Amino acid sequence: MVVAANFLAVAARMSLVTFLGIYFVQKAGIDIATVGLAFLCENLARGLLAPMFGALSDRIGRRALLLASAILTAAVLPCFLLVRDPVTLVLWSLALGTTGAINMPVSSALLLDLAPAERRQSVLALNYTVMSVAYTLGVMPAGYVAERGYGLLAAMSAAGYILVAALYAIALRGSLPREKRPAGSGMVRDTLAAFLDRRFALFAAIAFVFPLSMGMVVTVSPLFGADRGLGEGYIGLVLGGNSILVAALALPVASRIEPMGPFRVLGAAAAIVALAHACYGLIPGAAAALLVGTVVFSFGEVVFSSAVPTAVARLAPEGRRGAYQGSWTLIASLSMGSALVVSGLISKSAGWQGAWVTLAAVVAFAAVLLFLLRERFLRSVRGT
Repeated sequence: MVVAANFLAVAARMSLVTFLGIYFVQKAGIDIATVGLAFLCENLARGLLAPMFGALSDRIGRRALLLASAILTAAVLPCFLLVRDPVTLVLWSLALGTTGAINMPVSSALLLDLAPAERRQSVLALNYTVMSVAYTLGVMPAGYVAERGYGLLAAMSAAGYILVAALYAIALRGSLPREKRPAGSGMVRDTLAAFLDRRFALFAAIAFVFPLSMGMVVTVSPLFGADRGLGEGYIGLVLGGNSILVAALALPVASRIEPMGPFRVLGAAAAIVALAHACYGLIPGAAAALLVGTVVFSFGEVVFSSAVPTAVARLAPEGRRGAYQGSWTLIASLSMGSALVVSGLISKSAGWQGAWVTLAAVVAFAAVLLFLLRERFLRSVRGT
């Protein structure tokens, strides 16, 4: 039931969010840098509040928070139609980020609560597979709906979150499993615990390239394609195809690599992602670059989508699973949110090619670090 709720939430959210950059720039007439700043504000709100909501869910349980998140998102999401200027754009972004700050860490923590420790990566891969299918089913037709009007797209997204709330209300009854909290821990201490953990801080300082890269694909590549003359229909088709590939491979790959542990495979995943960004920047022709870069990225996404949250779960001490997932949500949100800002600034001076190639170099460096430090992370987890 949790996986089914995630399916509905992703389909509802991404069918709209994928094309919001195009809407705000081309329909509302807002500058791309301002749109990028607003998206960063959304991700800042989501990230900064996520550790608190994750820690709160460790204390009071996951159910009530998940219900509240779904209901509030259904109300906030379609309000993008009311955006007329940078001020209203930022206000809407902050509201959407606040609702997302509840759902992301709490739903991940609940899945980990329900999964046996030795099968967490496979469970997360199953969840990601379902979300990838949802992304495909949401994004592929949404591009054509967007071409006919964003009002209908807004109504469809809101209806999806109403279904999510109904599913949580019906399905999450009775007692749910939850780890015992550490003795004497307070709310503030639980919220900040992950950032005081040197192992987590080191891991996050390197692994941020994965959500940053996801932000480049989800929010930047549609603008990259549109700026070079591609229509929303083709962009949605390509991005939806990415999800089909991920859905087909995520669970088999995760089951195969799970015995090795998540830390051993992340260096290879980062190397594949770096190659994908190079394809976006160096392949001539916008249609071919978008298609090839997205396909290559899919193979890296297959690995890191389950390996990264599994690694965070392994780093978390007993009773702080929600807090650690919330802290990673902060890192992921800041990284994803900065993608459009950073790429917009670089592209203004060096063009789209310079933006993609620069990111490829950053991710390649992270791949080297993850490969060199994989045994250190494994030893630190075994020692806990």
